[in-house]
Amino acid sequence: MRPAKTPSDILSRAKLLKMSGYDFMVGMLEKKIAGPSIAETMGFTLKTVELGKVTFCGAPEFNTTNPMGTVHGGWYGALLDSAMACAVMTKVPQGSFYTTLEYKVSIVKPVPLNSRVECIGVTDHVGRSTGVAHGEIRGVSSDKLYATGTTTCIIITPDPALNE
Repeated sequence: MRPAKTPSDILSRAKLLKMSGYDFMVGMLEKKIAGPSIAETMGFTLKTVELGKVTFCGAPEFNTTNPMGTVHGGWYGALLDSAMACAVMTKVPQGSFYTTLEYKVSIVKPVPLNSRVECIGVTDHVGRSTGVAHGEIRGVSSDKLYATGTTTCIIITPDPALNE
């Protein structure tokens, strides 16, 4: 995934609103649209996009640890938030966009440093104003469950009269 290097690399709001959320996510997967910079920072990439389901993969490195040397909870949160919210995005209609309203992460066991994981986000509901999804982080080779999460996203349809 090509990370956004500068604010000018990010797709403009006007161009975003001309696409469905699914088309936007496929554009990121195909590297036609800049991916999230946080993914490069945290060491994960977009792997698959389906309607209502998104997978990211990655491996935590030393720069993602807390003072005890284990993977920081923020790494789990960033990965789960990305997968769950992007799953919601796949169902957002043209003319709208989303943002995370809240999310919860439950860490089941620590991911060992440099261990490859997949994070799958799946929608439970996407309506006119909210989207709800859940996610899991699992080991690629072991299928061990490391963390779960849930999210609620707000779907925003700007009023064209406000010239956003």
